[in-house]
Amino acid sequence: MTPGARVAAAIEVLDSYLSGTPVEQALTGWARSHRFAGSKDRAAIRDHVFDAVRRLASAQALGGGTDGRAVMIGLLRGQGLDPEELFTGEGHAPSVLSDTEASVSADMTRAQSLDCPDWLLTEFDRSLGADADAVLDSLRNRAPVFVRANLAKCDRERAATILAEDGIETRPSVLASSALEVIENPRKIKTSRAFLEGYVELQDAASQAVIEALNIQPGMRVLDYCAGGGGKALAMAALGADVTAHDLSWERMKDIPARAARAGVSIKRVRHEDLKNLGGFDLVLADAPCSGSGSWRRAPHGKWLLTPEKLAGIQSAQWDILRAMPSCLTPGGQMAYATCSVLKSENQDQVQAFLSDCDNYKMSSERQFTPLDGGDGFYVSQLMHNSGK
Repeated sequence: MTPGARVAAAIEVLDSYLSGTPVEQALTGWARSHRFAGSKDRAAIRDHVFDAVRRLASAQALGGGTDGRAVMIGLLRGQGLDPEELFTGEGHAPSVLSDTEASVSADMTRAQSLDCPDWLLTEFDRSLGADADAVLDSLRNRAPVFVRANLAKCDRERAATILAEDGIETRPSVLASSALEVIENPRKIKTSRAFLEGYVELQDAASQAVIEALNIQPGMRVLDYCAGGGGKALAMAALGADVTAHDLSWERMKDIPARAARAGVSIKRVRHEDLKNLGGFDLVLADAPCSGSGSWRRAPHGKWLLTPEKLAGIQSAQWDILRAMPSCLTPGGQMAYATCSVLKSENQDQVQAFLSDCDNYKMSSERQFTPLDGGDGFYVSQLMHNSGK
């Protein structure tokens, strides 16, 4: 496919997405009906689509419309490219720009220029202060790709060597001692020996830093309260912890056994109704459901789906999780509350409300990561029983 044909395909996918089809489903649907497209074509179309979703508000403003064609015109302009070079009408390229499309001049609001929903700007300002604009701007761009060296099998240097044997170049990340940033051939990771034999796992560097902050010790009895696919459970098991994974949805944990086997670690799974029978844990980690605002580079559709009502529902679920965690602890055990959000209303505000309501707990550490640190936005707070009360 020519570059113009790839843009035309992206327009088709974006029209499907903008009509309400989830972005991954729209991409899959297009690929199934256009089987002639090669892997490089599909990757390029995917990049166009995700770039457009990350920058949807500014692209619509710069393109002078709200459909897929306007979005791609605006996206190219926002990237400093001339859309007329790709909108040629030749072959399978999109038709040439109309006089109206060629003369669009956008006077964007701050929210549009930062590709942030209007209603969230105040919360970003309150949460991040002088860094708000820089963080929002970073969320408009593609995220770096990181892997975690599986310390149950190798150290970071050995993992980098094994990846290099498959042409995957990496460099150490300063965020975590297990983290490697992939700087060449990231799409080869899942077919590499390093991945297939369990030497590395795909995991954001800030997510790895959250685990490193918990000071996991061999033999520590740990409950991953919101385990999902098990990324953090795997990281803790690699450090020698005795890990149990729990999630309200058993289906979300379905891949954990295979991932643990590949990594050479053991992770038990427990259904919610059986949690009360397990006794106490030394550490309970809850990577709680959240807005995902710290990872919008990877899942940009999330910011456009978020509403004040949905955020309130998420915060209610976070509060329920915080209140449930203490019952899973041994005497003297610690809680760790984490989100992949940069919003105070999901992070510091929730923890402070818990401490005010449960004055027999105190905070022992707290850390907020933002994309300006190099990885995703993450928050983690460690809470322990205040034995003096």
